[in-house]
Amino acid sequence: MPYGMMRGVTGRLMLLDTASLYFRAYFGVPESVKAPDGTPVNAVRGLLEFIDRLVKDHRPDHLVACMDADWRPQWRVDLIPSYKAHRVAEEHEVGPDEEEVPDTLSPQVPVIEAVLDALGIARVGVEPYEADDVIGTFTARAKGPVDIVTGDRDLYQLVDDARGVRVLYPLKGVGTLQLTDEAWLREKYGVDGAGYADLALLRGDPSDGLPGVPGIGEKTAAKLLAEFGDLAGIMAAVEDPKAKLTPSQRKRLDEARPYVAVAPKVVKVADDVPLPDVDTTLPHAPRDSAALDELAVRWGLGGSLQRLLTTLGM
Repeated sequence: MPYGMMRGVTGRLMLLDTASLYFRAYFGVPESVKAPDGTPVNAVRGLLEFIDRLVKDHRPDHLVACMDADWRPQWRVDLIPSYKAHRVAEEHEVGPDEEEVPDTLSPQVPVIEAVLDALGIARVGVEPYEADDVIGTFTARAKGPVDIVTGDRDLYQLVDDARGVRVLYPLKGVGTLQLTDEAWLREKYGVDGAGYADLALLRGDPSDGLPGVPGIGEKTAAKLLAEFGDLAGIMAAVEDPKAKLTPSQRKRLDEARPYVAVAPKVVKVADDVPLPDVDTTLPHAPRDSAALDELAVRWGLGGSLQRLLTTLGM
């Protein structure tokens, strides 16, 4: 039964933050790994090896390669103009801006998409949303445990022990993963999954162009959240002269009200993306064997693809 509709499916769902993983593959596998025509395929082969290892080690019942249909949605930029602004390679008056991507990675992305489609691995991207939002929506609708595989800490906000939602964060390839649950988050940041979005909002994130509240770093943000519960509690404390805030904290938070008013919508992943009705079951036979054979030969996918086919039982 398609997982897009979530009709009583209770197996383990694995969600791939695909761009995060193929970027890692690209930088982790030498560019000397090439197709017969000399085109680099290091990201393609690296991603296939990642998926092979993930399926072997974690045995998901369902697998979705989540995609960025829009890597920098305008609705987020309208709220915080600096959002991912430093990553823009080229601005367009119509349609999304182009992200800065290495020259030899961009041509590999359509190959990755074609291989996933031929294998029958569900691939979902929805405009105008990022892969994070697709992941957030699948997670919200899931009936069973969820493993989110990403090199993006933003998704720590989805960790939920009660629902069996954890983040598998690659430390070295995907052979060494940090299994991020609430205990790990509390030890590292002093917050649970739900609190992580508030922490990130207050602290800011230069990699996403989020300014944060000036003077409120990670440790201070964690202390404030421990004291007042959540962002709303912190902002209520600004109004309360008896609340335990230093004069400097009170002033900075008060001055940051315009940012704090809009930032939650930018920082929190969406959970209401209109997902297509796709079959997310882990495939055990290729969707298109002929296309897969042609891709394997043309791009020299060799052992990387063969190992994955064996793991999938194809």
